[in-house]
Amino acid sequence: MRWATVLLLVAAVCGFGVAQNVTAPSSPSAPGTSAQPAAQKPDQQGGDSADIPRIRVGINEVNVVFTVTDKHGKRVTDLKQGDFHFVDDNKPAVEIRSFHAEANLPLQVGLLIDASNSVRDRFKFEQESAIEFLNQTVRRGYDQAMVIGFDATPEVTQDFTDDTEKLGHGVRELRPGGGTALYDALYYACRDKLLKQAMGGPSRRAIILLSDGEDNLSHVTREEAIEMAQRAEAIVYTISTNVSGTKGPGDKVLERIADATGGRAFFPFQIRDVANAFAEIQDELRSQYAVSYKPADFKPDGHFRTIEIVASDRKNFRVRARRGYYAPVQ
Repeated sequence: MRWATVLLLVAAVCGFGVAQNVTAPSSPSAPGTSAQPAAQKPDQQGGDSADIPRIRVGINEVNVVFTVTDKHGKRVTDLKQGDFHFVDDNKPAVEIRSFHAEANLPLQVGLLIDASNSVRDRFKFEQESAIEFLNQTVRRGYDQAMVIGFDATPEVTQDFTDDTEKLGHGVRELRPGGGTALYDALYYACRDKLLKQAMGGPSRRAIILLSDGEDNLSHVTREEAIEMAQRAEAIVYTISTNVSGTKGPGDKVLERIADATGGRAFFPFQIRDVANAFAEIQDELRSQYAVSYKPADFKPDGHFRTIEIVASDRKNFRVRARRGYYAPVQ
């Protein structure tokens, strides 16, 4: 892949990662074309692959968006900075630079819809639920979303836009058929779309993954796909299309992806409950906290650093955030 331009992105972005300068690759594939994702695993490409944007240190500042719920699972939105402990790589943060409840930051949303044969029976309803979600979530002139369908390969049917009519058309363009390369689709959406999409200011990145969790064709592994989502600093929400009434292996995959990125996995018991899952995600995206802190003993070595945010009242409050981030490299 050739790099066309170098963009310096100021990433003091609430909710997403270490403040950093990113060397951005060439513009994304045109909408409506099948995109070939990572056909090679990262270890086959070499540890310094040109396909992955190189991140360089800007300021030692970590930005995280997180959600708090009570012991009944209800979202809590009125807590203060002093109600939390922030731990980075097993050490308390040395400075909290900003903290606030965040309901209105612009969104960058990637909608990934499984269009393989395994979801054919319920595909139409899922399309309509996804369109309703986009109509209710994306605000013109403020948010942006894209639509990617995947079977054996991911296909961008609508690139980033704030036009919900175009997004709805992109969803309706999807047709079920073929095998399933879920991990490739997530990897591609993060590496080739989100990491290449400039953020004009503070915003949040989220991926909504609608699938049964089964994968039989990917070139990358589940963990490699998760790592790319973490590098893109995207929260992944998963909605299972398995309505058998019992959790299968694919559901465990969806749980793992959501948990590792600070998202949430939904398991509708009936197909009509898919719409409820989308509504829950919409509400959560507008009911979060954003913190910016300086980590202790920060080293720009490219290693994964863990994040732990704990409520002082652990008995009554549960914090959900991404598990960590990859430090920039100098």
